[in-house]
Amino acid sequence: MSDEPQQQNGDTDPPGWAPRDLPADAAAPGPAPEGETPEAKAPAATGAKKPKRPKRTGWRRLIPTWRMVLGGVLLIALLLVGGFIAGYQLVDIPAANAKATAQSNVYLYADGTVIARDGKINRESIKLAQVPLTVRHAVLAAEDRDFYSERAVDIKAMFRAGWNTVTGKGKQGGSTITQQYVKNYYLGQEQTVVRKIKEFFISIKLNREQSKDQILEGYLNTSYFGRNAYGIQAASQAYYGKDIGDVTTAQGAYLASLLNAPSAYDVVAYPENKPAAVARWNYVLDGMVKEKWLDPAERAAMTFPVPGPVKPANSLSGQRGYIVKAVEDYLVDNDILDEKTLATRGYRITTTLQRKRQDALVEAVEDKVMSKTDDDREADRDVRVGGASIDPATGHVVAMYGGVDYTRQYVNNATRRDYQVGSTFKPFVFTSAVANDSTTQDGRRITPSTIYDGTNKRMVEGPNGPTGYDPANEDDRSYGPITVSTATDKSVNAVYAQMAEDVGPEKVRRTAVDLGIPKDTSDLTPTPSIALGVATASVLDMTEAYATLAAHGKHGAHVLVSEVTKDGEDVTLPGRTVKQAVSREAADTTTSILQSVVEGGTGTAARGAGRPAAGKTGTAEEDRAAWFAGYTPDLATVIAVMGQDPDTGAQKSLYGALGLPRINGGGAPAETWAQYTGAALKGTPAQDFDLDVEEDTGDTALPTAEDTAPGDTGRRTPSATPRRTPPTTPSRTPSAPRTTPGTTDNPAGGTGAGGTTDGGADTGGGDGGDNGGGDGGDIGGFLEGPRGTRAPSIRP
Repeated sequence: MSDEPQQQNGDTDPPGWAPRDLPADAAAPGPAPEGETPEAKAPAATGAKKPKRPKRTGWRRLIPTWRMVLGGVLLIALLLVGGFIAGYQLVDIPAANAKATAQSNVYLYADGTVIARDGKINRESIKLAQVPLTVRHAVLAAEDRDFYSERAVDIKAMFRAGWNTVTGKGKQGGSTITQQYVKNYYLGQEQTVVRKIKEFFISIKLNREQSKDQILEGYLNTSYFGRNAYGIQAASQAYYGKDIGDVTTAQGAYLASLLNAPSAYDVVAYPENKPAAVARWNYVLDGMVKEKWLDPAERAAMTFPVPGPVKPANSLSGQRGYIVKAVEDYLVDNDILDEKTLATRGYRITTTLQRKRQDALVEAVEDKVMSKTDDDREADRDVRVGGASIDPATGHVVAMYGGVDYTRQYVNNATRRDYQVGSTFKPFVFTSAVANDSTTQDGRRITPSTIYDGTNKRMVEGPNGPTGYDPANEDDRSYGPITVSTATDKSVNAVYAQMAEDVGPEKVRRTAVDLGIPKDTSDLTPTPSIALGVATASVLDMTEAYATLAAHGKHGAHVLVSEVTKDGEDVTLPGRTVKQAVSREAADTTTSILQSVVEGGTGTAARGAGRPAAGKTGTAEEDRAAWFAGYTPDLATVIAVMGQDPDTGAQKSLYGALGLPRINGGGAPAETWAQYTGAALKGTPAQDFDLDVEEDTGDTALPTAEDTAPGDTGRRTPSATPRRTPPTTPSRTPSAPRTTPGTTDNPAGGTGAGGTTDGGADTGGGDGGDNGGGDGGDIGGFLEGPRGTRAPSIRP
């Protein structure tokens, strides 16, 4: 017998071994014991199958088993987790939609009030720091009080909103501020399942990549507040006419209320909705108190801040379009912004225009020109007006008139460069003469009391004899021997054409450019005709040049923009360079003779301003434009009335316009200048001119055949008395005639070679206002010269 323990049933296999295969006959079951069925006799060891469960019948078939429930839950969880992972991986944060980033460029007066917006979308994005903390709290109280502590999405709120929508309780918001921002900025407002799914995943990703402050800033800049205002800055302007940084807590709470339903809570557009709006406003403020963002006592003292009236879309009608176009040109021309960059919008551009003076200029043009037009008068259809005004001390353009309405006449009459400036150019000739210490052909020094021959159609004499140019005076009037000052008062063409030749046309041109006239101005050619104003500088160009004279010869380019920002960041502006363009004596001596034009010459209407003033009238060829350019010590302004066919755009003569035979610079332009200047300077003390005029000499009279010594024919002293002792300038004897054509240099030296100043005074032909003269607008034709020769005149 073996020593190993015996297994039960006589099995000798060790424990844990696999059982041996049974013989085939052993597998056959024997007869069942009495009392047992075959089914009952199936021990486990035999490997017989368990009996099947009976099938469920009846209502039990509808009840899932616990296994089915568990499997279903696990499957749903697996699908949700998989779907979330897949969605998170597949849905990226997209680029912002075009509408969300679209803004308008905002143009402002110097005081910050809005002039115009040039985009279809009324939005101005700002930094969160620019929004007062109380206003931010008001928005959170209205929309999402747990914003800073919650997750990007609120699952319960989403399901609640969805359930309410499905069950017919109306569409309700279940979105956090983050989700609303994602909808506004990245997606759209469509109500679709796909959009909601994208919103969900983008919100989660965005919350991981941006701070809460960044998200809130984006939300405030993209939300719609009604009145075509996108973003809280545009809303503040639309409802209260102020920047968001200036609104009160009560006003901020009202703006926050609008986020829920803008149209429903605009109590001005829909007065019947005021109870609902007030209730919502109270809800916001009470929420601020509850969150401890607002003191209860301060809350109790607040009253409902009724917003301002609904304003029509701030389009480019009236003067707005002219200003916007001028500002855009200024930014591009000065390399501040190029056109493509400016077209991206979103810029906040503060101009130098002063609202009070802008309104005064518009009113003056209306009173003195446009109100006198008549629809039944054919010539009045052609009337156009341009105006500009500059502060000589700063170069700031403080007012501009471009036309009756940008939507009707889109060309800016203040900046266009296609009308002759006429006799307003003549002061530049005299300024150049003094600046260059110029002399006449026979060597007499040019001063206000220098005698010239004012004979009509007098041939201009050069160093080598007749030049072939013999311009007519206005109305063919002859003056004989006449001083420069009187010739300026009466705008005598014969005198100034000869003076331009005496100084040297190229030097005259240089002086005009230095004063502020663009060097590429059409017809600014160095010939004697330059004196009569055939050049086509703009109203703004002429204002800049006259401002230089008012600033005692110091010139700096005009300034139209003082600040540019985008998204709270400053854009660098170029500094303004000021230089002594011509000597103070040259500028001030010019001012002295231009004072005489206002006191008793063709510009007497300008005395209506009630201020010490200097100025010059001018008329373009064939009376196509009439000008008055003038200045006080603290304001330079130019007004031009132009004729243009509204259908063809061709320049037209102004004969018969405003019911007058002709329009002269001393008429409507000077009257407009006077009304505007008086209104613009109202409330400021009147200032006298402080002048250092060039010392006059006794060497001024026309030489005669008997005696070349100075005579006393018509001679007079300058119209303004020096207010301080002028620098000493040595007198000299007449020099021999020059032999070099066009040369005007004086051997004794001078004050420079054609420096520049900003302003030009009207020294053209007489206006024919009070003394029968014209502006010197007639510049052409075959004219009889004093030497008996006929030569074609130079026409523009």
